[in-house]
Amino acid sequence: MAQQDKISLIEFQRKYNTEKKCEKHIIKHKWPDGYICEKCQHTEFYYIATRKHYQCKFCGYQESITANTVMHKTHVPLVKWFWAIYLIVTDKRGISALAFMKQSGVAYNTAWKMFHKIREIMENRDEKYQLSRIVEVDEAYFGGPDNSLKRGRGTSKSKVIVAVSTNDAGDPQYAKMTIVDDLKSETMLEVIDEQIELGAAIVTDGYSIYSFLKDSEYTHVALQPDDEPVTWVHKLISNAKAFINGTFHGLGTKHLQKYLSEFCYRFNRRFWEPQLFNRLIDICSMGNPLKFPELVK
Repeated sequence: MAQQDKISLIEFQRKYNTEKKCEKHIIKHKWPDGYICEKCQHTEFYYIATRKHYQCKFCGYQESITANTVMHKTHVPLVKWFWAIYLIVTDKRGISALAFMKQSGVAYNTAWKMFHKIREIMENRDEKYQLSRIVEVDEAYFGGPDNSLKRGRGTSKSKVIVAVSTNDAGDPQYAKMTIVDDLKSETMLEVIDEQIELGAAIVTDGYSIYSFLKDSEYTHVALQPDDEPVTWVHKLISNAKAFINGTFHGLGTKHLQKYLSEFCYRFNRRFWEPQLFNRLIDICSMGNPLKFPELVK
C-alpha cells in the first residue's frame, strides 16, 4: 500500500472531523468511477442534500450515501462511525461497546450494534483465506467461569480450534480461531479442510484426537513429550484470552466467534498497522450491512 495511505491519530482527526468529509470518503468508494444508478445504470443524478440521497435523472431511483454499507439506515453521525472503525482496528486491545458509549455519547445498545456490524465485516474478510505451509493446530477453551472442577479438555466452556501458520524460520504468519460444537475427528477435519491448504504440514501435540490426520492429505507432525512444544499457537491462545478478559471482562458463548474473528483480523494485519484504518473503512464502505435480527441470532 502506498506511503500516503498511512494515517496517524492526528491525521485521522484532521481528515474525518466533519460529516461532509466522511460522506466524501464513502462516496469515493461507492462510486469510484462516478455515480451509476443501481436500477438503470444511468450516470446523471440530482443530489438531495436534506436527505443525503442521490436521485437518478432517468428513472428517479433514489439511493442514500450509506446504502449497502455497514452504516446503512444509521441515525448515528458518520463521524462517530469512523471513530468506531478507527478504534476497533488500531488498538490491539480492541474497544468495548461500554467504553465507546462513554467516549462518544451514543447509547450502549447502539454502540453494541455498531461494533458487531464492524466485526461481521472483519470476519467475512478473512473467511476466504487459507493457511499454508507449516500450520500449528491446537484446541482451546474459552468462556465464562466454569462451576465444575474440570479444567481443559472435558469442560463445558466453548471449544475453539486454533491454527496459526508459520514460515520456514518459525515466524508466525496468519491465524484462525473457530468455535466448534465438539472435538470429534469429523468436526476437526471439516474445519481443517476449510481453513488449511491441502498438503500443508500440520503440527499438533500427541493427543490422540489428531490421529485422523495420519490418513489425510496433510503431512502430520505429532509432537512427543520430549519434543520442543508448539509455541505460537499457545501464545495466540494466551493473547486472545487476555484480550477478551482485559477488554470485555469475559464473554458468553453466543457472540464469542465475532470477538475471536476481530482478534485474528488485527493479528493477520499486524505488519500493516499504519494502513489498518484505511483498509477497514474501505470495506465497510462497500460491505452489505447486517440487520438487527441477524446480529442477535
